Amino acid sequence: MANHNLLKSFNCAIEGILYVLKTQRNMRIHFLCALAVLLLGIFLNLNAVELMVLCFSIALVLIAEMLNTGIEHTMDMISETYHPIARIVKDVCAGAVLLSAINAVIVGYILFISRLSVMLAGPIEVGAAGIKASHWYLSFVCLIIVILLAMMFKIYFRSGPQIRGGMPSLHSGIAFSIWTVIWWSMTSLGISPHFTVFIIVLSLVLAVLVVQGRISSGIHSLGETVLGAAIGVTATVFILKLLAY
Repeated sequence: MANHNLLKSFNCAIEGILYVLKTQRNMRIHFLCALAVLLLGIFLNLNAVELMVLCFSIALVLIAEMLNTGIEHTMDMISETYHPIARIVKDVCAGAVLLSAINAVIVGYILFISRLSVMLAGPIEVGAAGIKASHWYLSFVCLIIVILLAMMFKIYFRSGPQIRGGMPSLHSGIAFSIWTVIWWSMTSLGISPHFTVFIIVLSLVLAVLVVQGRISSGIHSLGETVLGAAIGVTATVFILKLLAY
């Protein structure tokens, strides 16, 4: 029961995030900018500390926008007519969002200006060398893209909860994205063919077991898991071909 309640609470939190994305234009703009900046940071091979600072700045903007939306809804519920105090509260919240966005712009400028100058001064392959050499970064990019695509499909199909159920299966997408990364990496490492086949088959079996578990528990249908798996494989192969080879 405790695990069920925890999962339900987590799903409610995801629904809250998606509600803000669906209804607030500014949140969608912040989210797309955050995604672009994060991918740019990975592409420019920021170190661990720089990525943490970048992620914190991004999270600060998104959290401020969500709190702003929640407080605006609360004020609208309390006061259905115009009230000067309610207007002040909304303006203060909007100011908090603006300050967080200005902070993010400053952080982004400090982190990116020198690297972008170097990249623009020479061939783009020099700037891409870091991400091409890093399987960890590449795998991270693949998983993020697959998760975002699956959630966008869920929004499009309006198929209910984002974590438990709905079209397509997010778990299937992640499982087959991981399998695709393992398959791609093993075939490019030049190790024993027998060991390579063993690892690829083993990871495929694990991915299929994830799908089978979602179906047998009644959380997803076969079609939902197949679409999720297709998104995971297709998006991952596209990113690997685009960035790695």
